[in-house]
Amino acid sequence: MIRIGIIGGAGYTAGELIRLLINHPDAEIVFIHSGSHAGDKVTDVHGGLFGETEMRFTSEAPLEAVDLVFFCNAHGDTRKFIERNPLPEALKVIDLSADYRIRSQEHDFIYGLPELNRRQICKSKHVANPGCFATCIQLAVLPLAKHLMLNSELHVHAITGSTGAGVRPGATTHFSWRNDNISIYKPFEHQHLEEIRQSLVQLQHSFHSSINFIPMRGNFTRGIFATTYIGTKIDLAEIRSIYETYYNDHSFTFLTDKNPDLKQVVNTNKCLLYLQKFADKLLIVSMIDNLLKGASGQAVHNMNLLFGLEETVGLHLKPSGF
Repeated sequence: MIRIGIIGGAGYTAGELIRLLINHPDAEIVFIHSGSHAGDKVTDVHGGLFGETEMRFTSEAPLEAVDLVFFCNAHGDTRKFIERNPLPEALKVIDLSADYRIRSQEHDFIYGLPELNRRQICKSKHVANPGCFATCIQLAVLPLAKHLMLNSELHVHAITGSTGAGVRPGATTHFSWRNDNISIYKPFEHQHLEEIRQSLVQLQHSFHSSINFIPMRGNFTRGIFATTYIGTKIDLAEIRSIYETYYNDHSFTFLTDKNPDLKQVVNTNKCLLYLQKFADKLLIVSMIDNLLKGASGQAVHNMNLLFGLEETVGLHLKPSGF
């Protein structure tokens, strides 16, 4: 049994992570840390878990009592915590913040996108979970990078649900503003661009083109729907074969021949991909649940890899349907 601690337990991603781990056959949650909710029942914050757990949040973080700790902190807080609290040598870490996603000689975290770094993750102790937009966009184009096909600018439009902004309320997450509304934010300069470029260059060293990314706020709760297009003269049948080969031994990314919709992935750990050619332009549609494949589901996937489990354990989740 994997003994687990969670630090930063009050947010949306933490709630989904707790739900997954409670139902994981090889996981036992030892503590759930929250400075602002210490002493409160977990179900006082994550009401959907009522009847599934009697655990309470704690202000303590006994790292020596666990095999693995998940950090669900705000960006910047994981690094501060580790600087103040030296990690036990044997402790494994999965960080869901952005603190260690970019490679550096200052840390040993592996970028935790299994479809890119599965072998490295299996051999590592410290994993940086990817961003949600970054996951959705990378899965759309990794096979092209693998075959050195990213030879022009990438154009990406992606729309995310309100949970992507986190649990703390703000002007653009308030229901009366978000409902029946749509807007863009951080065009061409979103924080996930750096990790996307890092991964594409890892596969295709010659990739130096622009990634023209327009993020959008959607009027729904969860999910990311992305459309990416790039110029190529290669025919669609050959491109489909490239994608099928790349994802053949990966458990959660699927190529569909029918134009998909977001509900097919919400409440699952899946990514769906759909390809179309228009003259010399290739259109890739990709979609994920931002809280699962884009965060907590991917974190559990990484946990399974770290501990040598079958990678789908605890992640056989069903879509929301209608």
